[in-house]
Amino acid sequence: MAYTTNLAKWTNSSLATRETVMKEILACIDGSSAALAVCDAAVWAHGRLGAQLRMLHVLDKDEFPREEDADLSGSIGLGSREQLREELVELDRKRSRLALQQGKHLLEEAGKRVQDAGAEEVNLTQRHGTLVESLAELESTTRLVVIGRQGEAHQEISGAIGSHLENVIRTVNRPIFVALPGFSEPQSYMIAYDGSATAKKALANVGKSDLLRGLKAHVVMVGTDNSANRAALEEARQALPLTGHPTQAAIVTGDVQSALIDYRREHKLDLLIMGAYGHSRIKQFLVGSTTTAMLSASEVPLLLLR
Repeated sequence: MAYTTNLAKWTNSSLATRETVMKEILACIDGSSAALAVCDAAVWAHGRLGAQLRMLHVLDKDEFPREEDADLSGSIGLGSREQLREELVELDRKRSRLALQQGKHLLEEAGKRVQDAGAEEVNLTQRHGTLVESLAELESTTRLVVIGRQGEAHQEISGAIGSHLENVIRTVNRPIFVALPGFSEPQSYMIAYDGSATAKKALANVGKSDLLRGLKAHVVMVGTDNSANRAALEEARQALPLTGHPTQAAIVTGDVQSALIDYRREHKLDLLIMGAYGHSRIKQFLVGSTTTAMLSASEVPLLLLR
């Protein structure tokens, strides 16, 4: 079983009357350069939603087993000296202890960064297990997951995707905000739409959420420019709330990935929103290789809706 260590908690006295259990913004921190973007994106979401903020660091149980779980006896051949076995066990323990201390330091630095940026209430949590398991266990109290596109192992490779990100997207049934290095507060967004019942539900959730309220909105459909698609797109445009900016709608043709990325670049939009939409081509965003391609190619943060 994974364990949790709450390292610190900053609270504002005016929040003392809040319910003990509430939906949180869960920000996943590691030692990569994307961690700064995760912190900044989480603070932005915290300010927009007013939700409690939890910073999470997970120590991988396979790479860094707990001392009581470690068993290297099977890795030593017959006839090996007991002293060698003990030295290997002690080295493994030291690595785990150092990784634990480093994780605590990362969390403390992340907590200071979000506190300095104005976060009113912050929980720092370290767990031992896997990221997917930890997020699944915390899902019932999670409103939004914020995670970097690249982890420590891939941070030097442009457009690379963290080894755990796709598993998180497939497993966690909460909106997932994928942050990229150099995060700045979005002023506009684009949502991919195909007219299906699932797409309408996703659009309604976007319209009800304070996360995107007041931002310039573009609803984009990839498909044939005909009367049926234009009617569906107009219905979608009107479904979004008035923001002080006109909501734009467009039909584009071609490959889904290329068409959406080109539209985003042309209109200089700050955020891309996608979801698993029925049986259309857009369903591929969360099923198969198109997910990887879209996440890798995007130059702006993505909000993935389940």
